[in-house]
Amino acid sequence: MDRTGVGLAPHAQRRYLWTDAFAVFAALGLHRSDPSGPYLAKALRLADDVHRVLGRYRAGDARSGWISGLPEEDGAHHPTAGGLRIGKPLPERGAHDPLDERLEWDRDGQYFHYLVVWMHALDRLARATRDPTHARHAVELARQSCAACIVSLGRGAPAVVAWKMSIDLRHVLVPSVGQHDALNGLVALERLEATRCMLAPEVPTLAMEIDLLRSMCGPASVWRTSDPLGAGGLLIDLVLLLGLVERGAADAGPLLAHLGLEARRSVSVIAAASPLARPCSSRLAFRELGLAIGLEGAVRIAPRLARAAWAPLSGRVHLETTLHIEAIARHRALAASIRNAWLAPEARSTAAWHEHADINDAMLAASLAPAALLDLDG
Repeated sequence: MDRTGVGLAPHAQRRYLWTDAFAVFAALGLHRSDPSGPYLAKALRLADDVHRVLGRYRAGDARSGWISGLPEEDGAHHPTAGGLRIGKPLPERGAHDPLDERLEWDRDGQYFHYLVVWMHALDRLARATRDPTHARHAVELARQSCAACIVSLGRGAPAVVAWKMSIDLRHVLVPSVGQHDALNGLVALERLEATRCMLAPEVPTLAMEIDLLRSMCGPASVWRTSDPLGAGGLLIDLVLLLGLVERGAADAGPLLAHLGLEARRSVSVIAAASPLARPCSSRLAFRELGLAIGLEGAVRIAPRLARAAWAPLSGRVHLETTLHIEAIARHRALAASIRNAWLAPEARSTAAWHEHADINDAMLAASLAPAALLDLDG
């Protein structure tokens, strides 16, 4: 956090939404292990900085102030009402400028899947502090993200989640559809709704947005992937949904069995490819660490599936989901191997590591203290 300027003036900070979300997860995970330490305060300071930097237009933009367009004081109270920038180094592409796919990776804007990860971070902060402010910020972000990013990309075409939007959320920058975006959004909003009911019941429900995202996550959805980060995301979503079902806060039986199967197939494909056989200098640490976090979740939740608390699941769905989770958990050695590989000093001395040092460090820390991200004890 110190390296990216947390606590300094906005112009002296290097904020990036995905990295910052995982830094919050890591700090909250460490807080669970050491409640008297500085970790919760660091997570709260980082969240404030994310909002005051990425909730506003970037330096050099002709526009200024909060992305939401709210006056200064109102924007400070509702910092996520206009969404949050990615934090890319280059300005966003103009609505009528030609698309350069290489340059677009470095251009600013808003990614729905990054917004979803930050919703999870705010949800964890709300639960860790019992402060409804974080829940309200997360719900406002969820409502605005869905309103702007769920679009029809053609006349008569079904609604989809657009991959990348402009900073002001007024137009689509990249009309691709993320393979897991609707699922990621559904899981995040299901969790936020449970937190809203607990901490901020006066805030309007997310039921409409949840129903819309659920309609995009049917039994024909293809979520399997050979990307370690994508597979890790599937596993995290699976564990988070199971946690909601365990607490009686979600009815997701059919979805669980299908998600479990897709995650199981993804992990099998990746494991068969022996991803760790290549030298660290030719691998992307953060993608592998995402998989390690997801696998850790499967390992931790597998023994809990036999408990009576799982009665809400029907017999067939319970059996299928349990079989999938147990099959995934058998790859626990892969998770340990990934963590150990990137803990080695020589792996973290490569150009490949230093090129993505911030996100690599944040995700390595989250993989070592994953309890808060996975919302599991121990």
